[in-house]
Amino acid sequence: MDFAFDARTEELRAQLLSFMDEFVYPAEAVAEEQRAGLASPWDTPAVVGELKAEARRRGLWNLFLPDKEHGAGLTNLQYAPLAEITGRSPHLAPTALNCAAPDTGNMEVLAQFGDARQKERWLRPLLDGEIRSAFAMTEPEVASSDATNIETRIRREGDTYVINGRKWYISGAMNPDCAVLIVMGKTDPDGPDVRRQQSMVLVPRDTPGVRVRRAMRVYGYEDHSHGGHAEVVLEDVRVPVANLIGEEGGGFAIAQARLGPGRIHHCMRLIGMAERAIELMCRRAASRTAFGKPLAAQGQVQEWIADARVTVEQLRLLVLKTAWLMDTVGNRGAHTEIQAIKIATPRAVADMVDKAVQVHGAGGVGQDFPLAELWAAARTLRLADGPDEVHQRSLARRELKRYL
Repeated sequence: MDFAFDARTEELRAQLLSFMDEFVYPAEAVAEEQRAGLASPWDTPAVVGELKAEARRRGLWNLFLPDKEHGAGLTNLQYAPLAEITGRSPHLAPTALNCAAPDTGNMEVLAQFGDARQKERWLRPLLDGEIRSAFAMTEPEVASSDATNIETRIRREGDTYVINGRKWYISGAMNPDCAVLIVMGKTDPDGPDVRRQQSMVLVPRDTPGVRVRRAMRVYGYEDHSHGGHAEVVLEDVRVPVANLIGEEGGGFAIAQARLGPGRIHHCMRLIGMAERAIELMCRRAASRTAFGKPLAAQGQVQEWIADARVTVEQLRLLVLKTAWLMDTVGNRGAHTEIQAIKIATPRAVADMVDKAVQVHGAGGVGQDFPLAELWAAARTLRLADGPDEVHQRSLARRELKRYL
């Protein structure tokens, strides 16, 4: 990256690049080796704790949170190149810096909408990396891309909410350190405004009636590093009314506030994933020979590398523009750009990683290189935080409004 950022960002970039080289990349193989010897595949390898301690010692902690009271106080534009670097090792680096989803989004929700008690009980230990969390929104029985479809019910009985529902692909819920879930359901299912029917409540994971039924695989991977993606059943789960986040009927608005930063954070990290794929592709092409000449001399491979470089530079500029707009005119003012990067980035990065897989041959689909997992992550992000088609529909409507 040849951009010149402000002095603080450049200093943090240098520190983070050093941390990645000295600690994160060497820890990738160590984490896999340690995981094989754990009592449960969902336990955290010891090396992750070591990385977190070192990152915190170096001041590389909670960089994602712009709230100076709780986080590093960086703008989106300042955070973008840092998140990109962590995307080069997406299963270790974000966790090491306490900047991994879904905790990041949950911390943002608590910082913005939580009351003092909720912040003390849940936000503080999340900020300190003492616990993990999950965000329970997606459901198996409905098209969850439309949040008005949610069937989970949150019924009030006196000073208690009673929750019944079934969620799946709830990231982080398999992790033994997951202490709390933010559950989205309907408190007013028959209300006239479909965007005021939903609310969010804090549900401790050990609450009676909360049952983590199974781990959901993603293209065959269980994603241990992020705490898995669970199917969670809630049967007559009772929590105090004080566990409501914000106000009744505010769940839809909170979800939108949460998903905006989440989408750009994913895209920031995807740029780093693309850069690592290009690096691996180039190294492989330079070191392998086929049909009497290096792969690097094959016209098809050269085309893939050139196209990847052009594409990643375009994507980075769009992500940086979006970050700048979010800082200057707010998430609403950057709505079009947020949707544009969410459409373009996962799609293009998955294609780049796929080309890198092709250059690696059989090695590209195996466990000796990170490419297969990178591809699965990029492809999944075409669904996470809203599928492509939802963003395309909304963006097209906004464009057409000027002509209709």
